[in-house]
Amino acid sequence: MLSQAIRSRLLICALLASLPVTMAGCSSWFPGQVSDPQIELVKAEIVRAKLLEQQFLLYFRVTNPNKVALSLSRLNYTVFLDGIQLAKGESRTDFTVPANSERILKIPANTNLWRHLKKVVRMLEDPDQPIAYHFEGQVRVGGRFMGHSVKLSRSGSIIPGTYLQE
Repeated sequence: MLSQAIRSRLLICALLASLPVTMAGCSSWFPGQVSDPQIELVKAEIVRAKLLEQQFLLYFRVTNPNKVALSLSRLNYTVFLDGIQLAKGESRTDFTVPANSERILKIPANTNLWRHLKKVVRMLEDPDQPIAYHFEGQVRVGGRFMGHSVKLSRSGSIIPGTYLQE
């Protein structure tokens, strides 16, 4: 009769030996290679502005170029507007983007732009003038156990007075 310790070791070895077979089976769920999502900042909306704290709502367009839905979570981001760091943070919202489509993700952000107030006011004086942005971040794609992190970097421009349809 086997001791409890030997039985436990055998069970662990059997589980570890079956892991590669199980993982290989998961890859058959997704035909072909799954491409990473594309994420871009499309709008930064001022919610509330006080002297030492400003609250923004950041709108990100998440595009899924795949034939399968993508689950995303934990978006870490840093957003610069015209070279000024507007916001840095993490969204722990889990969301799914359907196959071959896009979704708008709204993320609240708090910041203190006091030392850049003059430049920010000049940027926002003309609501039709594009403002350059740079976005860096990382997002988790896939499930919590089977997923992977994707590094993001994108530059572009937003127009403050543009209405965003959702």
